[in-house]
Amino acid sequence: MKHQYTSADLTEHQIQTCVMQWAEGQLARHPELKMLYAIPNGGARNNITGALLKAEGVKPGVPDLCLPVARGGYHGLYIEMKRATGKPTKAQLDWLAALKAQGYATAIRHDAALTADLIIRYLDGEAVGE
Repeated sequence: MKHQYTSADLTEHQIQTCVMQWAEGQLARHPELKMLYAIPNGGARNNITGALLKAEGVKPGVPDLCLPVARGGYHGLYIEMKRATGKPTKAQLDWLAALKAQGYATAIRHDAALTADLIIRYLDGEAVGE
C-alpha cells in the first residue's frame, strides 16, 4: 500500500479511507473483504443528529471497522482506527475488551499499511487479537 503521505500527516478519516480503498482493490484476491464495513460512531454532529443516532442505537466507543468473517477461532475482527498520535478513549478500550471476551479479534491501528497487514494475517487464520 503506497501513498504520498506518511501516516503522521494523515487524519483518522484519511487513514481509514486508505484502508477501505485498499480493501476494495483486494476483492479479487480476498472476496471476504466485501464484508468489511465502517461503523459511523464518531465525528462531530449537531445535537439533533446526535439525539437521533443515539435513539437508533449508536453507542460511544464502538470500534471503527468490522470484518464479520470467522477465522482462526474468532467470530470476526473489530479495528479501532487512530491517527498517528491518537489514543483510544476508555469507552473504546471497554468495547474492545468486551468484544474480545465474546470471541472477536480486536486491534487498534494508527497506519493504513499496518491495518491492511493485520487484515490479511487475520484472513490467513493467524492469531491477531490484542
